[in-house]
Amino acid sequence: MADHDYITYEEFGRRFFEIAVSEDRVGDAIGAIAGDEFEMGPIGQGPGKIAKVSARVKIQKPRVTRNVGETITFSIRIPLEIDMVIDLRIDRPQFMVFGEIALRATALAAEPLLLILDVKKPRPSDISIHVTSKSLRAEVLRIMAGVDAEIKRFISAHVAGEIDSPGSEKAKVIDIGTEIQSAWKGV
Repeated sequence: MADHDYITYEEFGRRFFEIAVSEDRVGDAIGAIAGDEFEMGPIGQGPGKIAKVSARVKIQKPRVTRNVGETITFSIRIPLEIDMVIDLRIDRPQFMVFGEIALRATALAAEPLLLILDVKKPRPSDISIHVTSKSLRAEVLRIMAGVDAEIKRFISAHVAGEIDSPGSEKAKVIDIGTEIQSAWKGV
């Protein structure tokens, strides 16, 4: 078979791995893990926990940047839109929050022939948000009640739980041997 440029098994494996863990595939897997939206609250905030914070978090399509080196790593940014209400019993100021979750992941190989996407859990510091409101009173309330820190803490805890969920664990592991066997049999 003289028509081919042969490569080593190691070169083949590395090229296969680089193709198998593309930015699009990782973005789709992260999107499946993150979901579309979730709700938080009501959570008591401020002095005496009198303010009740509720929010609806809408998760947008992840943006993935692949870094190919000795290992293949990914920087993942997941944009968020959050509709938030602080219920004070006498007033219910509303806020629009835009944010982003920063995740890191590494593509790993394991026995017998597994491709694993190791996604690190976010910390509150990995969440960035920008809050807008329609009144100065609402802004003061947001700051005094410590709402920004609570939003970051809640989102990071929610995403960490999703990363550890059984469905996510399944989405992060691809059994290449089984996939090849199925394709070979035409199943």
